[in-house]
Amino acid sequence: MTLYQIKPAFQGLLRPLMFLLYRHRITANHITLAAMVLSFITGALLIAFPRPSLFILLPIVLFVRMALNALDGMLARECNQKSRLGAILNETGDVLSDIALYLPFMLLPDSNIPLVLVMLFCAVMTEFCGVLAQTINGIRSYAGPLGKSDRALVFGTWGLALAIWPQLVQWNNVMWGIATLLLVWTVINRCRSVLRDEVAK
Repeated sequence: MTLYQIKPAFQGLLRPLMFLLYRHRITANHITLAAMVLSFITGALLIAFPRPSLFILLPIVLFVRMALNALDGMLARECNQKSRLGAILNETGDVLSDIALYLPFMLLPDSNIPLVLVMLFCAVMTEFCGVLAQTINGIRSYAGPLGKSDRALVFGTWGLALAIWPQLVQWNNVMWGIATLLLVWTVINRCRSVLRDEVAK
């Protein structure tokens, strides 16, 4: 069970906004770039001021980014805006935005920097394996348990918790360790999805 399974309902809520954007000539690529810029600005702010209280920005920005990611996909599919450039921006933008938003975790008190970097590497690998599945069998893998949307929920919730209860920083490394294990599990599941499809053929 991942958040991708409730994506159609979320898209339904955003559809009126999608039509409004389309009428104002705002394209899927514009939305993708806006999500990247928002992530970079937020990440830069958290790196410059790595205070637990400021991590209240994470749940807000991650929710907005999730909505923007849904909107760019809807515009591409439903408004005939698919392009090779859009596909490149979408995949690279997701990875770079994740790095920008989660890299500041390593500057928090009691955070183990190598552990955060390993966690980010594993997050990148989940997206790589998702795309790898698409190159092999034509279907992008969104297998969990810690895909992009699930990471947004987990890390956004942790950012909110840190802002409210700063003393939770002592548990940072436990959180990064659990997240890393779940990310490794996600990588394995996405690779196995390709192998299952091969056996099914």
